[in-house]
This record gives sequence, structure tokens and C-alpha cells, in this order.
Amino acid sequence: MAITVATPTLDAAGLRPIPELDEARAVWPRGRRLAALREGAETFKARFKAQGEVLGVRSVDLVVAPYPTGFAFHNAVPLPVPYIFITNRMVIVQYEDFHGVPRTLVWEPTVPEGSAKAPFYRQTRALLDRVPRGDWLADNVFARYRNDTDGALRACGLRAEDVDYVSFDHLHVQDARMILGTTAPIPGETAPRAPLFPNALVLAQDREIATLEDLHPMQWAWYVPGALEHAQTERFGRLEGSVELGIGVAIVWTPGHTDGNHSLVVNTPDGVWVSSENGVSLDNWQPDRSRIPGVRRYAEFYGREVVPNANTLEDPQDQYDSMVLEKTLADPSPRDERWRQVIPSSELTNVRLQWPIRATYQHGGMDYGTIEPRR
Repeated sequence: MAITVATPTLDAAGLRPIPELDEARAVWPRGRRLAALREGAETFKARFKAQGEVLGVRSVDLVVAPYPTGFAFHNAVPLPVPYIFITNRMVIVQYEDFHGVPRTLVWEPTVPEGSAKAPFYRQTRALLDRVPRGDWLADNVFARYRNDTDGALRACGLRAEDVDYVSFDHLHVQDARMILGTTAPIPGETAPRAPLFPNALVLAQDREIATLEDLHPMQWAWYVPGALEHAQTERFGRLEGSVELGIGVAIVWTPGHTDGNHSLVVNTPDGVWVSSENGVSLDNWQPDRSRIPGVRRYAEFYGREVVPNANTLEDPQDQYDSMVLEKTLADPSPRDERWRQVIPSSELTNVRLQWPIRATYQHGGMDYGTIEPRR
């Protein structure tokens, strides 16, 4: 595994590759690869947990938004419910890097005004605007704002200046200019954007950045057009594969949903958690326990142990393997050991409008240790 960086900062922080996982990705054929990933996950997990826990981790809800039911459960739900609602969460992780330096990582700091520019959501909004009071419905019923990134940080006693690293599981519906900052105004604005986190590098897989630079038509609907135009791309910390950031925290490459998808892995007093976009509910990772109509039957019919979040299906086999990897890395919850500690970065929200589609089990977020200014 190689770490390619825009500045020496990541090398200086002593990031470490995870050979147990990236070597397993090279195994062929695919059936043998899946077994190799399970074995590699168990080996890495034992070493990862032995190193220690993060100093603190906390999740904060940002926005509730609609999402097509057919995408969420790969068309497994045979009900006339076109949309479910998902809550996007920002996660703040504090830890010591491998030189003993306290660090702060912010995971999934979505900016809704940027996400609205993605073609899929822009066209959905255009459809709503054609109906009476459609703009009010879009802003008050179909989208509900809980916090912005600054508010989420303030709730934890932090400022944007306290953040060392930022990352998203992938760059669907993210306007990178609003995170990285720009050297020229975004169209419609009068001045260049300042970086949202002035002292932070944005960690992303090289594959994900390359995708954003040159989109395929099958990827177009979910990426923001012009998201890198005049962006301060030197603020990217470019990764190639899985990497440990420090004690108790890793970013694991989980391709399939997109080529550059990756997932957050943290070790806490309750064991290992995984935050991922590969599903919208624990029902996706554990369909054998699902009470959502159709999900268990779908998995049994096809002989599958996971049901992916399937809005793109760039590589369904890779995404399937990634979900099995995530489920293997995550520990059972001490609150209910039947369920693994996988938490979707955008999680199914139980609201009346989507009845009877309700998550069978929800963890309710993460809250461990102490989050405080450490710079």
C-alpha cells in the first residue's frame, strides 16, 4: 500500500498501511478473495484492538433527507413506498497519532447546499417545484436540518481550526470546493471560498479524486458538476488503500459503491465500530435479522448475507465483499450482541411517511471519551 500526499504532513504523522486487508484485495478468484478478506479482517482486528482506543468519538446528526427505497435495499422491498428518509451524521474522532500527537478527525462534514447541486437531487427538487408549495415541502418536509458543521463542532466544544483531518466515505453529492476552499469564486458568488477547516487535510482515495476529475456517464448523477474547479486540491491527502491514522482509528478501503469508497473504523471501550455508506440500516448488513418487508426473503432467495445500498452498483461484487469485511471488523454490541456495531453514515430514519419500512435495530449514534480542544 502506498500513501501519496499533497504535503509531507501525513508521512510526518506516521500513518501505517494495513497489509492484511490490501493484500487480501488482490486475491483471485472472487470467491477466494471473500474468504481472504474475512481472514485478513480478523488478523488486523486483533492487532488494531491491542494498540488501544481512541481518546473520544462523538456523532452529531446534520440533516434528514429523502432517498429512494429501491436504492436503499436493492429493490428488495415490494411496497409502493418510493422514498425512505436518511439522517446524515458527522463523526468527530480524537486520538493520538503514532508519534503521540493528539489529533482530531472529522468524518462526513456534509454541506447541504453543496449536496443539492448533485444532478440527482437537483432534478428531484425540480420535480417538487412543479407542485403547489413544492419549495416549502422540499425545505420543511423532505429535508430537515439538525445542525451544520460549525454547530456540530460547537456542540463538542471545538472550532473548525481544531481539526487536523477531514474525510468522507466517498465524494457522492459533495462539492469539494466548499470543503477545500477555492482560488476563484464559485459561480454565483463574489469571492473565493475559504477552506471549511483551515488547518486540515482532506483524506481521500486517489481513485475517488480521479473519478471526480473525469466522470463516467454512469457516475454522473451522484457527483457535483465542477466540484474541483478552482479548488485548493493541494489540501487533499491522497490515499491508496487502507491506512491506520493512529491509536484506535483507521480508514479502510471498501470499494464497490464507488471505486474510492472507504470506511471509518474506531476502537472504543465497547469494541470496534465501523461507519459506512454501503448500507442505510443494520438490516443491510444483517438481513437475516431484518423485519423490513422483503429484505430477509431477498437475501434468502439469492443466498446472500448482505443487501447493499445500490444507487450506483459500480462493482456489486466488490461492494458485497466490502460489507462482509465491515461486518467482520465490527464487534457485537454489548447492548444487544445479536447486532454488529456498524453505523451507517446516512442512516434510515423511522418516520410515519415511510411506514412500514422501519429499521429493525438502531444503535443511536456514538459517544465515548472526551472531545476537547487539543491543538
